[in-house]
Amino acid sequence: MLRFGEWIAKHRVFILLFGIVLLIPSAIGYANTRVNYDILSYLPKDIDTMTGQDILKDEFGQGGFSLVMIEGMSDKDVAKTAHKFEEIDHVSSVVCYQSLTDCEIPMEILPEKYIKAFNNGNTTMMAVFFDDTTSADGTLAAVEKMRDITDKQCFISGMSAITLDMKNLSKSESIIYAVIAVLLTSLVLVVTMDSFLIPLFFMLSIGFAIAWNLGTNIFLGEISFLTKALAMVLQLGVTMDYSIFLWHSYKEQLRIYPDDKQEAMAHAIANTVVSVVSSSFTTVAGFLAMCFMSFTLGLDLGIVMAKGVVCGVIACVTVLPAMILIFEKAITKTSHREFLPAFSRTSDFIIKHSWVFLVMGVVLLIPALFGNNHYSVYYKLDSTLPSSLESVSANTKLSEEFDMNSTHIILARSDMPAKEATKMLNEIKQVDGVKFTLGYNELFGPAIPDEVIPDKFRSKLKGGEYQLMLVGSEYEVASDAVNDQITDISSIVRRYDDDAMVIGEAPATKDLITITDKDFKVVSILSIAVIFLIIAFTFRSVSLPVILVSVIELAIMINLGLAYYTGTKLPFIASVVIGTIQLGATVDYAILMTTRYRTERFLGNSKKTSVTTALRTSIKSVITSAMGFFAATIGVALYSDIGMISSLCMLLARGAIISMVVVVTVLPSMFLLFDGIICRTSYGFVQKHYNSQNDNMNKEAYSVK
Repeated sequence: MLRFGEWIAKHRVFILLFGIVLLIPSAIGYANTRVNYDILSYLPKDIDTMTGQDILKDEFGQGGFSLVMIEGMSDKDVAKTAHKFEEIDHVSSVVCYQSLTDCEIPMEILPEKYIKAFNNGNTTMMAVFFDDTTSADGTLAAVEKMRDITDKQCFISGMSAITLDMKNLSKSESIIYAVIAVLLTSLVLVVTMDSFLIPLFFMLSIGFAIAWNLGTNIFLGEISFLTKALAMVLQLGVTMDYSIFLWHSYKEQLRIYPDDKQEAMAHAIANTVVSVVSSSFTTVAGFLAMCFMSFTLGLDLGIVMAKGVVCGVIACVTVLPAMILIFEKAITKTSHREFLPAFSRTSDFIIKHSWVFLVMGVVLLIPALFGNNHYSVYYKLDSTLPSSLESVSANTKLSEEFDMNSTHIILARSDMPAKEATKMLNEIKQVDGVKFTLGYNELFGPAIPDEVIPDKFRSKLKGGEYQLMLVGSEYEVASDAVNDQITDISSIVRRYDDDAMVIGEAPATKDLITITDKDFKVVSILSIAVIFLIIAFTFRSVSLPVILVSVIELAIMINLGLAYYTGTKLPFIASVVIGTIQLGATVDYAILMTTRYRTERFLGNSKKTSVTTALRTSIKSVITSAMGFFAATIGVALYSDIGMISSLCMLLARGAIISMVVVVTVLPSMFLLFDGIICRTSYGFVQKHYNSQNDNMNKEAYSVK
């Protein structure tokens, strides 16, 4: 690695220019990477709710749909508006009394319950179907056009409207996320580093890595909005340590090569490559564990973030050394004394009262475990969005005026006899929470002969193999009530048609709950197992992986458990994001301390001396690292209006601090308690004969340092 370091140091100008040139294709790739704002689209493609969407699109030319409420219009104006909607690109059809009949069939012949279901005072409701999926660009453009046509008289509910508002909100906030994260992290670095200028080069180096990472996402085709929002702040938070390590290594090498900065940097790069690559394994492993989820949002986030860590390592050992050497004089001129104390007294206090911290860890385990198993989660995306958004207002209006919170679509065979179809829908009406059912036979009724109904109207509800039926529900998406309702409806329709499907936002969300519950358990076990093996291989130990993983898992349980005690609802993906990222990123704190502890024990020092030295020499680095991670995420958590992003960033920020506290208090206590077991089950913990004179010599050596 020394030759590699020498080549980088020698060709520093070329390296920096090459890194800058790579920003051009990265910018092009970033601009042309599509962003997916529909969480439900990441469900497995082979489940009924997903295959049903394909059938809906193939049979009826319809993908997503929205319930639209129009205020203060006569029936004829509603019909005109419906026809205007149908002329918009990507609007497949509009279903309402006025559009289906052009107001030529008297409303009086329709059952009163249908009139009430779709009309409330001066508000009329219609179903608008699109020819593409819920979050497709064409669908979102159509929703925007519909809003323009009707101005303030139109309220568009449903996932497409939510997705559009989410897209606009996310676009307006994403740049702010980066600015806040950079400013707060730079502030932490100014305090913890010994130069006012070096944080700038840290940020620039990490900025290169982030740009490369986001640019190469074009090869994935698209990424989720959640991945896009979190990628920058997470990559900044988890890879900043690499820059700090290179800087400290360079400063150490300057003491050895004071007159040859190029040689000092070459050795610093060589040392950094070995240490950073091994350190990054746990972080990458945590992200890659998410790729094994059948809910492919995990694959999306896992690949992008694992790739981001790799880009961070590359930038750290190429671009950053080049900038440091090129601007070395400016960095030297802005040097200052370190503001952080050595934390010697803190370390001594922790060691002296180690049993107290160990007992505290055990005591906290019980409520943390309980809270971790009982905190509430939400699956409904719009439940944490600002109430001022048009889609949220529309959903609220739909609930208040029509007592309807979700709509299900039934796809049944087209040749089902009218008598059976009517009987099936009559049974569905008896299910708790069902507000209305609407099918082909019910809409036109026996009073209107089938042969007189124009094909353009019939085609809206009947296709070649399937017919479409709507079911309105008063229950909210993702609630236990609506999930039980969907189960009952599915049971009924399967009695009449084995191949019938119940699809829509609520059924898809029900699948999401079932699938992610299983996924998260698998990913949690996998991430723990992989990181366990990495630690076991690194330290060639049986006991250390158990201790280190247990310490970080305690921090994770405390972090998630706090949500229960504070009454905070977390997004459904919180457990897997925190369980993998907090474990993978913050276990490095424990590894750093363990490495020094092993070195001290190998030198023959007593367990107390070894643990004290390990804590004293690592506590400052752990605090710096944790504060950097905290700074990168806390600003976004406080700023973002998107509940899912805000919650995840708050958990990550809190998790960094909790992991820091647990590592510097509980881990040393565990080393002291289990030292004998560790030494017997680990390679490299050779216990030489210990005497007080040796201890005194070590103390003197340490005090000189």
